[in-house]
Amino acid sequence: MALNLDLVGKEWDGEGRRWTSADAILYALGVGAGSEDPLAELSFTTENSHDVTQQVLPTFAVMIGGAGSMPALGDFDISQVLHAEQSITLHGVLPVEGATVTRSRVAGFYDKGRHAIAATESTITDKDSGEVLAEVSSGIFIRGEGGFGGDRGASVTWQRPQTEPDHVVTYRTRPDQALLYRLSGDRNPLHSDPWLAGKAGFDRPILHGLCTFGFTGRALLHTVCGSDPASFGSMSARFASPVLPGEELSVAIWDEGETCRFQTTVAGRVVLDHGTFTKKAGSPGAAGRRP
Repeated sequence: MALNLDLVGKEWDGEGRRWTSADAILYALGVGAGSEDPLAELSFTTENSHDVTQQVLPTFAVMIGGAGSMPALGDFDISQVLHAEQSITLHGVLPVEGATVTRSRVAGFYDKGRHAIAATESTITDKDSGEVLAEVSSGIFIRGEGGFGGDRGASVTWQRPQTEPDHVVTYRTRPDQALLYRLSGDRNPLHSDPWLAGKAGFDRPILHGLCTFGFTGRALLHTVCGSDPASFGSMSARFASPVLPGEELSVAIWDEGETCRFQTTVAGRVVLDHGTFTKKAGSPGAAGRRP
């Protein structure tokens, strides 16, 4: 097995994704919208409620870039791959339906000793208008593929604040959360197939990291953006520990004005770390309702 190190710096264009109103709703349900109170988030979970205009959760940006044209990063086994980090930057409110094209690149392969991280970046553009909708970057942790003598990557500067968080939002995931979330497009069998989960060292299928990312994004949207997607700027985090469907997520948020730091835990165990969030310039910055 080996990494395709020659891909570093290479760029490619590709079809992104075409989505409908129903796809946006399915994603919202997949990250827990409406699960605690079906009436609380109707603008994200319905398209025909009286006096309610449908909106799209900002973290849906992770689903509209498409990955079909990405070259193979190497010939490693899929069971050795875990999501390491994710960031999104929104350039505007995501449309309820649409189609995209993408411009992507491999930013680097980072040598972590025994293991490796592959970093990719994409710019997602509306296919019809040509306007940039979002920028997305990901880090993929690949077990057993380190030791090739490469750069270790940037050092960590994020620190958990010493003060108590300004907000703590708790959401319980469903036992079938991974089965619901995968319908939005991430069909990695690690999250549904007990055999593959066991091969990867887990007792049972784990929740998608991007599902935890989406739950956390909802907490940020409702708590520091007043539930207004137009105020949602950027969000980045590292995946620190797997989540099992059915576990309760607790999102701690330190509101620092235009930016926030956040950390998501399960029973005190950190599952999403190094969280940084920025509000759009001109957003109210006041705490919103928690559905």
